[in-house]
Amino acid sequence: MARTTDTADTPGRAAAPQRDEAVSTPASVSAGFADPGPLGLAGFAATTFFLSTVNAGLLPGTVEAVVLGLAFFYGGLAQLLAGMWEFVKGNTFGALAFTSYGAFWLSFWYLVTHLPADAPATDVSHAVATYLLVWTIFTAYMLVASFRTSGILVAVFAVLTLTFLFLTIADYSGMAWLTRVGGWLGLVTAVLAWYASFAGVLNSTAKRVVLPTFPRS
Repeated sequence: MARTTDTADTPGRAAAPQRDEAVSTPASVSAGFADPGPLGLAGFAATTFFLSTVNAGLLPGTVEAVVLGLAFFYGGLAQLLAGMWEFVKGNTFGALAFTSYGAFWLSFWYLVTHLPADAPATDVSHAVATYLLVWTIFTAYMLVASFRTSGILVAVFAVLTLTFLFLTIADYSGMAWLTRVGGWLGLVTAVLAWYASFAGVLNSTAKRVVLPTFPRS
């Protein structure tokens, strides 16, 4: 998940360095490349939103497999591509975040379609919990790194960390109500990510700050 840029170039004048781009590349390297951040954020938000409606109990668990198309193509491949473009731009934070969460959704697709049918339910639940724990740890240290990006991304990673944490504890403990809490936190995460995506594309198109992302120094 990369930062969105709050300011745009002024015609006829070189753009001043932006605080949003604390870990971005010099303009000479990234010139000519559109910002892949809004794409990656949108793919993450949409897939997270759908799965979270199931976790929150708004949709029955029997329809969970419907998310697999989103997980593979939008949350997975689209984010993976966004991560590759962030590598080209020299944005280490965005490259790591988008590539990793793209891989997360691809691995989620694989996990759901290849769960062992003969394994005890408790063992499967604990294995899924450990899988989620891995992503909780990753998201937690990305939250620390996000403090040098923008306020909106700090919010996204903070709520996402809590989302993974509650889902992890739910699968380890078997407490269904914790899954619902994780689902509602996931919905909040999706809305925040959509806001960041919308701000990125709107500000870029308008060539001025329309929606703030609260850049941090």
